Amino acid sequence: MRLFCVCLLGAVATCVVSSPSFGQASASPIDRRALVTRHNPTLTRIDPASPLMVGNGNLGFTADITGLQTFQEQYSPRVPLMIQAQWAWHSFPNPTGFSLAQAEQPVDVRGQSRPYPYLRGWDEARQPHIQWLRENPHRISLGRLALHLAKADGSRAAFADLSGTRQTLDLWTGRLESRFVFDGAPVEVETSVHPTLDAVIVRLRSPLLASGRLGIDVSFPGVGRQLNPNPADWAHPDAHQTTVRRRDARTLSLERRIDDTRYAVTAASDRPVEQQQTGPHAFRVTAPGGDSLTLIVAFSEAALAEALPDADAARASVAAAWAAHWTRGGVVDFSGSTDPRAAELERRVVLSQYLTAVNAAGQWPPQEEGLFSNSWNGKFHTEMHLWHAGHFALWGRPALLERSMHWYEKQLPEAQARARQHGVRGAWWPKMVGPEGRESPSTVNPFIMWQQPHPIYLAELLYRAQPTRETLERYRAIVSESAALLASYPFYERDRDRFVLGPPIMPAQEVFAPLTTVNPTFELEYFRFGLTTAQAWRERLGLPREAEWDRVIAKLSPLPVKDGLYLATESTPELWDLARSPRCSGGRTEPACLDRDHPSFLMALGLLPGAGVDRDTMRRTFQAVMQDWDLRQTWGWDFPMMAMTAARLGLRDEAIDLLLRDGANFRFGVAGMTPRGQLEASAAPVAETYFPSNGALLWAVGLMAGGWDGAPRTGPGAVHPGFPADGRWVVRSEGLRPLP
Repeated sequence: MRLFCVCLLGAVATCVVSSPSFGQASASPIDRRALVTRHNPTLTRIDPASPLMVGNGNLGFTADITGLQTFQEQYSPRVPLMIQAQWAWHSFPNPTGFSLAQAEQPVDVRGQSRPYPYLRGWDEARQPHIQWLRENPHRISLGRLALHLAKADGSRAAFADLSGTRQTLDLWTGRLESRFVFDGAPVEVETSVHPTLDAVIVRLRSPLLASGRLGIDVSFPGVGRQLNPNPADWAHPDAHQTTVRRRDARTLSLERRIDDTRYAVTAASDRPVEQQQTGPHAFRVTAPGGDSLTLIVAFSEAALAEALPDADAARASVAAAWAAHWTRGGVVDFSGSTDPRAAELERRVVLSQYLTAVNAAGQWPPQEEGLFSNSWNGKFHTEMHLWHAGHFALWGRPALLERSMHWYEKQLPEAQARARQHGVRGAWWPKMVGPEGRESPSTVNPFIMWQQPHPIYLAELLYRAQPTRETLERYRAIVSESAALLASYPFYERDRDRFVLGPPIMPAQEVFAPLTTVNPTFELEYFRFGLTTAQAWRERLGLPREAEWDRVIAKLSPLPVKDGLYLATESTPELWDLARSPRCSGGRTEPACLDRDHPSFLMALGLLPGAGVDRDTMRRTFQAVMQDWDLRQTWGWDFPMMAMTAARLGLRDEAIDLLLRDGANFRFGVAGMTPRGQLEASAAPVAETYFPSNGALLWAVGLMAGGWDGAPRTGPGAVHPGFPADGRWVVRSEGLRPLP
């Protein structure tokens, strides 16, 4: 957990200068504090879909407008006010010994029977062993910190009793500052999370403290059977235990137990307080006789060996860590632009940098909902890891990516065993998993393969940020074993002298039949890129090239094309005919229509440098997507992904338009969060956040401002080659690194 402070305070020394390839040193350094703080989000009333968060990458705290978690009922059911930690996982008991082997079914793979945890229909998910395997382990809610607000007659305050609510997140200091008036008295609440301890710091100021009418309630839930989006169960107090280990005038130490999950909670105040146990899992802290109180509440896997820091030192640590984060990473400044949308893009970038540091920079790859709420039972999807965290290396903060890379190191033996089970070499990385690395049975998950090159790409980004022998050696095994899988998974067709992908395979665009799909366009190009990059690693290490890898690179199937357009897969030549037919055009949503979900074939040039891509064909394909794709049925990361393709094609205006799209599936709220997605663009935003959108935005802006290998180096706009060069956009950047 101490890595976060190190990352913030010790980021790469060169990150405050412009990209060595494409950046241009500004006449004067960017005023980073002014840049960041002009986008401090402020609320004057509750936004039921977009609360504000504080966190450190491993622990996240979602607050209501009081600064704590006092009025959950005022928020959408999709917005649980939670305290989540990357390390906090729970499993329901498994008395019958459910195992993944029970979910595996034989699948014919080119004449060989291979076991896949494959559900042939979602009705099978209701079977007890499938349900257990999908739900366990799962993330939990560690507790709740709420204000105790009592009226003069002692009754509990209602939200309607508050007035003058105002809340601002100071991005530069990482402090959430909330103010309101209750019974004529002002109340000030400051909330933050310590950078190296998973501890919430709460400072209260109000005359109501003196009379005991204001305090802090600390309470703990169990785990419910409904795990998404809120796993907390407040209705069964007998199903979990809270044990007091120590209590004195300034300290309360607790041990929590839910089945086999245990964690510790330590609360320390800056002055003597009164503590009252108000329930089996609830405590109230009040501080009569004064008008201020700071309480630090730390959560940990085991009891802390050392005392918590004093209040002033803790608050100073938060401010110093966040100032270092903003000072030493990459930034982009659009001030001076005449395009009226420039300020909004700058806001999205700044808030995305904050939100990904809070939600995607922990010890494990993050789940799609980060530390905000649960989706897919809190498990992480390894194919999303690239979007979540790859941008850290591009934006001069490689240490934040390194924190979760150790999962691949830890899981390497299991990934190698999975590859052997499938009759191939190397490491086969699962899709939907928890820290233990066990695949989750699904109709889709077992066949998704675009996560397989991710460790190579992520390691390459880290090497480009830190080009040392140490980086090469640290990730050598991960790169090599991932490449061995990429070289042995494709099937060699002797009659056509080519290697093919699938069947079975499910592309990133998850609308195809995995048992009949062949040669998805993006995956072909990504396998080629992964193997080419792995060969470069061997050469950097002074090793000879792998001959078999070169053979696969040379003979991988060409990207499938029909009528001058790239297809999603070779096995669906009807893609564009369907997209333009009456049955699929005009907003129709028939299952047979394939013009929905991710147009992932565009990633072959955009996310990737596109060594096997014909630019003219990709340009026509991009234009076909913009004209014929059902963009209502896409996800938040699709629009930045498409912008990357547009930028590499020189379609700079189109790239900007995509980054500033305001659809229901790409709408940035006050807090900077985006919804998972909806069908109708006119619908109100869902109360569900989807952090791959934020990560993909940073990838796209990093590419457009920081450039890429082979981008134009002369002429208008060459310094920031993805932005229009007609004078409407004034772009200054520091600390960005070009993409491959």
